[in-house]
Amino acid sequence: MATMIGGLASTRPQQKTEIQPENYRFLQDYIYRESGIVIDADKHYLLEARLAPVARKQQVDTLNDLCNLLRATSARGELRQQVVEAMTTHETLFFRDLAQYDAVRTAILPPLIEQRKHTRQLSFWSAAASSGQEVYSLAMMLLEMGLGDWRINILATDLSEQILDRAREGRFMQIEVNRGLPVSYLVKYFTRQGLDWQLKENVRRMVRFQKFDLRDSMRTLGPFDIVFCRNVLIYFDQETKKKILEGIRGTLHNGGHLMLGGAETTLSLTDSFARVTVGQAVLYRVP
Repeated sequence: MATMIGGLASTRPQQKTEIQPENYRFLQDYIYRESGIVIDADKHYLLEARLAPVARKQQVDTLNDLCNLLRATSARGELRQQVVEAMTTHETLFFRDLAQYDAVRTAILPPLIEQRKHTRQLSFWSAAASSGQEVYSLAMMLLEMGLGDWRINILATDLSEQILDRAREGRFMQIEVNRGLPVSYLVKYFTRQGLDWQLKENVRRMVRFQKFDLRDSMRTLGPFDIVFCRNVLIYFDQETKKKILEGIRGTLHNGGHLMLGGAETTLSLTDSFARVTVGQAVLYRVP
């Protein structure tokens, strides 16, 4: 819009159309229904940052227009997946929360290895695998422990099919291998592919990737010795957290362990786990 100030034309930048209150509430309900993620009332900036690229991809100008598309049944399938993908957080790195990996290596696995020396089988689940750094860190650690000839079952799940496709590829940028990955592991388990690093086949074949919504029944999963469900529960409400934790309990062997993020706990949610401290790591054990 052009206005006259002191006889000179001044161009005022057009203000961005803010999301209408009823559309904000619509997105809160829609995202919760489709993914279980809770969006608080003051997270306008988050919705704008995450969903503006989806709106541009759909060739609409505002989140209000995007809401109109979401209400149209003809656009719901593919667009629903784009919204879920956009709202899912994929922040991860190799050997994140190193104290937990140390606890697994030094305190949990040695007695398990002795106990399973005849069956030579171990089973793990990464419940929010993202782009794969968590499960590949585990796989490399198991190889370093001399378990390459064991039957190792590592299930990696995520709500996002797009991020799982990337994880299956096992290809990482230089900045990603710089975050948490020991140089010796990079040399031993990766090959250079242009500007990226490709995990070797012997590591990738240890992991099975599967799309899974943590709100669904887990009866067909497991049994597992260790479940990693880190930095996921913080996005859900209390009832959903309880349901997920009880579901995970049902997938674990007696004596199995659950790994949560540093800001997460089972307290006030379920009595199915005993809190255990190993060094600087907090673990949750099935009695």
